[in-house]
Formats: sequence, structure tokens, C-alpha cells
Amino acid sequence: MKGRMVLTIGVALVISLGIPLLAFQAPAQNRGLSMGSDPLTGTWKGDWGPSASDRNPVTLELKWDGKTLTGTVNPGPEGIALDKASYDPKTMTVKFEVDYKAKNRHYTVEGKVDKDTMTGSWNRSGRNGDFKLTKAKG
Repeated sequence: MKGRMVLTIGVALVISLGIPLLAFQAPAQNRGLSMGSDPLTGTWKGDWGPSASDRNPVTLELKWDGKTLTGTVNPGPEGIALDKASYDPKTMTVKFEVDYKAKNRHYTVEGKVDKDTMTGSWNRSGRNGDFKLTKAKG
């Protein structure tokens, strides 16, 4: 009888402690994250443009260290560094600015991350549009 009571109390503790732990893990799993993973760092590829018929390919390299977001648009010899970049892990929102000096254009960009997809909007004086990027595997 005493052994059965200890077993019953043990099962009750596991159930009462285990269910809240699952509740904390579910939001991260729903966003496509695993414990300790970085949702941003890596290569993102996709397109941007002012309309569905006017699209431009783009690659975005991002690095998130837990506090600071850095990166480059179209990395390489003519890559453009992100400026005023930020990431809010609670809302999964990315914001940054880019100065495309070759054409004297300043862009502001805001997007939301959902698993391995980032979608959002961009604008520069006189024009705006949207973008969609997918995080490269590996």
C-alpha cells in the first residue's frame, strides 16, 4: 500500500510538472525553432519588388548574436551592409535600413519571421513594395 501511494504521488508530480514544460516548448516549436537554435543567422534567398510582375532576386546574409543583428544584402564585392538593424524575438520582427550608394537610394525594411520564411515590406522615397525570403538549409 505504501509503495502504491509513493508511485501515485510520483506520477502526479511528473504530470503536474511535465504539462507546464510542454506548454513552454510549444510556442518555440510552432515557430519552427528548437531549444537553443538561432532563427535568423544564415543565408536567406528570395525576391522583392513593387508589384507581382516586377520582382528582383535578393540574397540576405544575417547574423544574430542574441543582442545584435548584422548582415549584408547581396553579399560579395558589391554587397550592402545593413544599418540600424534590429530583431525582436518576442514578435519575430526584423527591421533594418540599407543605403544603396551607387544609386543614391535609402531603403527601410521590416519583416516577420515564420519558421524558415521571412515576409515584409520595404520603402524608399517615392516607392514601396514587399519581399519574401526563404532561409537556406545547411
